[in-house]
Amino acid sequence: MKASLAVLAGDGVGPEVIAEALRCLERVAALFDHQFALVPAAFGGIAIDAHADPLPAETLQLCLRADAVLLGAVGGPQWSAPAAKVRPEQGLLRLRRELGVYANLRPVRVHPALVDASTIKPEFLSGVDLIFVRELTGGIYFGAKERTPDRASDVCTYSVAEIERVVRVAAHLARTRRRKLVSIDKSNVLETSRLWREVCARIVQHEFHDIELEHMLVDAAAMQLIRRPRDFDVLVTENMFGDILTDEASMLCGSLGLLPSASIGEGKRGLYEPIHGSAPDIAGRGIANPYGAILSAALLLRHSLRLHAEALALETAVSRALTDGARTADIARPGAPGCSTREAGTAVLERLEARG
Repeated sequence: MKASLAVLAGDGVGPEVIAEALRCLERVAALFDHQFALVPAAFGGIAIDAHADPLPAETLQLCLRADAVLLGAVGGPQWSAPAAKVRPEQGLLRLRRELGVYANLRPVRVHPALVDASTIKPEFLSGVDLIFVRELTGGIYFGAKERTPDRASDVCTYSVAEIERVVRVAAHLARTRRRKLVSIDKSNVLETSRLWREVCARIVQHEFHDIELEHMLVDAAAMQLIRRPRDFDVLVTENMFGDILTDEASMLCGSLGLLPSASIGEGKRGLYEPIHGSAPDIAGRGIANPYGAILSAALLLRHSLRLHAEALALETAVSRALTDGARTADIARPGAPGCSTREAGTAVLERLEARG
């Protein structure tokens, strides 16, 4: 297969973790006889510095032409002053909308070797394997905004069509797993959530009657994710709730650095990125966790390129690296220094070579 991949390393630790993901993609291409054109472009804060725009026109056009987009992270204190009119995150929101990727898939699996990396009691973690489907291009992040010296507002809006399409993605996914779907809202307070609950119930009842649907308020869901995480299978929710809850869920497996994501829409092209931020406090030190970025590359192989065997090979290599103790500082055992970003990537490459 020949594929063109847009590479947006971004800011902070983004270039460091993306470098390891690219090494893995290059090795996959060599092992399985593919040709991947990996085309870098400026995005985020570095693009603001160079082009006064977090998403320059040439970067957007590259992404629209590519088969998939691999992203590192954006943001940093130098671009986040309260008075700043242009921010890296604006480019990210615009890119999601331009690509039409409205469903963000965030799998959360607890690796047996990393039970001790979590602050949750081990008996609650065995067998945890869940996935969030977060609506990505609507809600309060994209609503009208107003700021005056003495007040501010952010409008949260959802249409029936926006809810229908993301619920269908989640329900189809549930059919391939344990057929359990939890829809998360705040319908006791918010009109958007009341609409969300009504539309979700209708879609599942009429189109996915073989799926078990449970409605849960977001505050209850936040508690139950810690109290009984093993009971969850597929969770679907709106934009802001999904953003917050998946950061919480990352603590089940021990670190934000472990979690990948896939943002998809109607076609094959998607946007793939680890869920962590740019971590400017550790940028340039070579200690960032690259596993979330590498696993995001595996999701890219699976969802956009339809290379399922290759995706599984890469995921298995990550699992074996963790089993064999290749743990970066964020998931290292107490008193252990942890391996470097590069060493973690090399551990994956060695096990990828030795697959089977």
